[in-house]
Amino acid sequence: MDNDEWTVERHLNGKPAEIIALYHRFIELAEACGPFTYAVAKSAITLKGTRRGFAGAALGTKSLGGYLDLQRSVTDPPIQRSSPYTKRLFVHHFKVVSMDQLDDKFPGWLQEAYQVGQGAHLGRPHAE
Repeated sequence: MDNDEWTVERHLNGKPAEIIALYHRFIELAEACGPFTYAVAKSAITLKGTRRGFAGAALGTKSLGGYLDLQRSVTDPPIQRSSPYTKRLFVHHFKVVSMDQLDDKFPGWLQEAYQVGQGAHLGRPHAE
């Protein structure tokens, strides 16, 4: 393999089994939202909808980190920080260390992020 080529497998290689399991659960939750494609880079595995990337994952040795793009700011754990990305989007950085963190509010946030990937943030308010 070319050392410049980043793949999902390369990101998983050598990571602890529990972190790989968290990643697979994250992907299962994303797949439940609908189809998406991958954009793999050295820093993260990005999930892309039809319009844009909406979430990403980065496997550490002690946690699964990543981000979600939402149309609102969320402050609940495991969200570590939220910051404006555009006028309509906030990027949320998360860190999870256990499955229960992915099974609480996380699926709903991922569904919201998926809608952003499909272009939900581009909608215009309807004039009456």
